[in-house]
Amino acid sequence: MTHPEYILTLSCLDQRGIVLRVSGFLAEHGCNIIDSDQFGDPESKLFFMRIHFALEEPNVADATLRAGFDALCAHLGASGQLHDAARKPRVLIMVSKIGHCLNDLLFRYRSGLLPVEISAIVSNHMEFYQLAASYNIPFHHLPLEAGASESDKLAQESRIVELLDRHQIDLVVLARYMQILTPGLCEALKGRAINIHHSFLPSFKGARPYAQAHRRGVKLIGATAHFVTGDLDEGPIIEQDVERVDHAMSVEALTAIGRDVESVVLARAVKWFVEHRILLNGDKTVVFS
Repeated sequence: MTHPEYILTLSCLDQRGIVLRVSGFLAEHGCNIIDSDQFGDPESKLFFMRIHFALEEPNVADATLRAGFDALCAHLGASGQLHDAARKPRVLIMVSKIGHCLNDLLFRYRSGLLPVEISAIVSNHMEFYQLAASYNIPFHHLPLEAGASESDKLAQESRIVELLDRHQIDLVVLARYMQILTPGLCEALKGRAINIHHSFLPSFKGARPYAQAHRRGVKLIGATAHFVTGDLDEGPIIEQDVERVDHAMSVEALTAIGRDVESVVLARAVKWFVEHRILLNGDKTVVFS
């Protein structure tokens, strides 16, 4: 007999007895802990917890468990969530003309390596509609001309919001979507939109960052996945990685290595999000492995 499994996440001001109260609540409701992670931040004075557990008592209903957890969070003054571990979060991917991250995410999705449902792909260009069709994923072409007016941008984003609502999207992934989101959309997506960029920022901003880095003779290149905020490329960091390069490598070689790193870093960030491993800690994140 299989038992329903849940993932509990919680953050609150650090205080004595949190682990005892949470584990006691689970025991009282017939739950068995499968794995548990916790972290107390001495700077923010916040405590973070993630517990994966199974509900083994057949007489405890899902609604009863959730109501009890809400009461526990209120008692602790905590922000907490109780996730059904079997539910695959619904994802919308946004992309422009560079497709390595999109292609990697789709392959991992099809291979069962990412526990998600990709509900839609949105692009301001038509390059990847056939790729989307090959995975039987709806493709939405929402063009936005260079130098588009604020009203045109807001109109395009309103269609994006419609898709988010229609598909009940849990996570938006900017897989090299080369448009700046308006502050309003950034706020609406707070904590549930992930972007990827090369780790050269802020040193090499603007066009052709790999060419800029090549001219400066960099020895490390990499990528950063972060939450989207109204401050461009400055949201809370989720994951980073680097690769060593040397003077003999061309711009093309650097670009190829960089794109490989971008794909891996973004995939890790998405996986950790949908497994409920990421908790916000002010301008930073706590990521439980």
